[in-house]
Amino acid sequence: MRCFKLAATTTAAATAFLLLGACGQRPPVGNTAGNNGHAANIPAATPTGPAVTCIPIVQIRESRVRDDWTIDFRMNGNQWYRNALPNRCNALSFERAFTYSTSLQQLCNVDIITVIANGGNPRGPLGSCGLGMFQPVQLAKPGVK
Repeated sequence: MRCFKLAATTTAAATAFLLLGACGQRPPVGNTAGNNGHAANIPAATPTGPAVTCIPIVQIRESRVRDDWTIDFRMNGNQWYRNALPNRCNALSFERAFTYSTSLQQLCNVDIITVIANGGNPRGPLGSCGLGMFQPVQLAKPGVK
């Protein structure tokens, strides 16, 4: 399996395009079957402040797709933001890779992500989904719910 790390390019028009994906094991097919795309093994997250509409792209260090509804973003300084998508993003938890394009220097709750095949399979985009608010959180240690 190929893992994608944060890679950004910026054009003269300040258009940013990023490819983000979690580098970890893919869940087995059907991992979220019967539960509407919600995974049972998402780390608990305690809010550490009010939710924000945008996060600066240059400060994003990694993203972790938790399920078809949830993406955690790690920023500079090890600050985490949880994005609870307002609608299910089918195939997101399986592929764990997405792209987005914005003309701003930040990723916002009005932006759309596009799920892509992780591993180089040339199937093309697998669907697009809207983002939610970015909630700053403290993630629980692994194994703690």
